[in-house]
Amino acid sequence: MAMTMSGEVVLPADQQTVWEKLNDPEVLKRCIPGCESLEKVGENELQASAKVAVGPVKATFKGKVMLSDIDPPNGYRISGEGQGGVAGFAKGGAAVRLEPVEGGQTKMTYDVDASVGGKLAQLGGRLINGVAKKYADGFFDTFAKEVQGGQPSA
Repeated sequence: MAMTMSGEVVLPADQQTVWEKLNDPEVLKRCIPGCESLEKVGENELQASAKVAVGPVKATFKGKVMLSDIDPPNGYRISGEGQGGVAGFAKGGAAVRLEPVEGGQTKMTYDVDASVGGKLAQLGGRLINGVAKKYADGFFDTFAKEVQGGQPSA
């Protein structure tokens, strides 16, 4: 089952700061909901593990994340694929663009395309899209706090 999502958020920091945080595995690990580990294993490759719950299906997904089309400090494409055992699989990517806006802030736009299979795909699009939006909102809320230099809320 395929899904897409796009949006934008204005972050309270300059473009270079946002770029640096967006490329810091420790920052991303703190911001990604359910992320248990995120480690750099190559020049533009990360190994990830995250606990995900979608309705009654709970699983730990493990997989690789790759960065491509890297254009510092303007953006990149992030793509990945993860296996969640009997829960199924997820794969997809996102194009992320940064641009400066008034007041020393940065606008981040994103276009996500993803697909899921297995038990997850059987849950239905509305539930999966709702959970995906919740996870995205959680990421950006925490990431905004990170770029401000503040501690994210628990």
